[in-house]
Amino acid sequence: MSVPQPWSYAGHPVHAIAAAPAEPEGPAILLVHGFGASTDHWRHNIPVLAQRHEVHAIDLLGFGRSAKPAELAYGGPLWRDQLAAYVSERIGRPTVLVGNSLGGFSALAAGAALGDQAAGVVLLNAAGPFSDEQAPPKGWGAITRQTIAGALLKSPVLQRLLFENLRRPATIRRTLNQVYLDKTNVDEALVEAIRRPSLDPGAFGVFRTVFDIPRGQPLDELFAQLTCPLLLLWGIRDPWINAVGRRAAFQRHAPAGTREVVLEAGHCPHDEVPDQVNAALLDWTAGLSSGAAPLQADPLQADPLPAGDRATVAASGQTAA
Repeated sequence: MSVPQPWSYAGHPVHAIAAAPAEPEGPAILLVHGFGASTDHWRHNIPVLAQRHEVHAIDLLGFGRSAKPAELAYGGPLWRDQLAAYVSERIGRPTVLVGNSLGGFSALAAGAALGDQAAGVVLLNAAGPFSDEQAPPKGWGAITRQTIAGALLKSPVLQRLLFENLRRPATIRRTLNQVYLDKTNVDEALVEAIRRPSLDPGAFGVFRTVFDIPRGQPLDELFAQLTCPLLLLWGIRDPWINAVGRRAAFQRHAPAGTREVVLEAGHCPHDEVPDQVNAALLDWTAGLSSGAAPLQADPLQADPLPAGDRATVAASGQTAA
């Protein structure tokens, strides 16, 4: 059973939960949600992972049940420092940081900053740019389109209209159905978990900052700073990030020894195919505890999942039975 962990960062209340067996094994695990989500998105992972590990999940400032103050500069540096502080102050021992989408970028940044306190980093369809993707648009047509689009999206009236539409239950469900290949877990509980925080005071203010958040430190720079093992879990049918193309970019830049598992799923594989994600995480963390494969694997060699799990093994191109 998950237990709330009262905590604050920079004077602002932060929602976090934790669960653990009587005698935890291996490193602790910290789960970090994506944009618009919360600790609730790890509903199918925490009970399984906590049978072996000390498991924490946290709501980034601006999301979920955490505070949404107007004066904060939302973006990568804030969430990096929030996660690093939580590991140092609340967990207090080497931790594997696991993040989806925006939470993946934040987990990677925190893992790079934590040094020896990071036992590993796991990215599930992580957000964030690479250096070679940050070039400004070329040609008057591209510049004009970007300028006009940017001006429109910064209109308070348009932002309010977008916000009101995006938090409608029907819109939330429609969006989830677009990014989940298997719709089984797109249920009322998930829709409400995303809708409820949007009703909090300050939620619209956080939403408005999305259009001004800097792109953040490039992923390749963060990879260069990372000193712990890295696992990439891909929902390869993700329509939001062009997962196939993005995976190729990660393969060019990821550190040596990175391991990879490719799943037939969309943007949120941890919630769509939790059994497969849980199996991959437990297998990988077991290797960390023993000092085996994850530390010595060939670059981008995938961890095969147990029989019965559908996972494409990146290194061999085979599909597990």
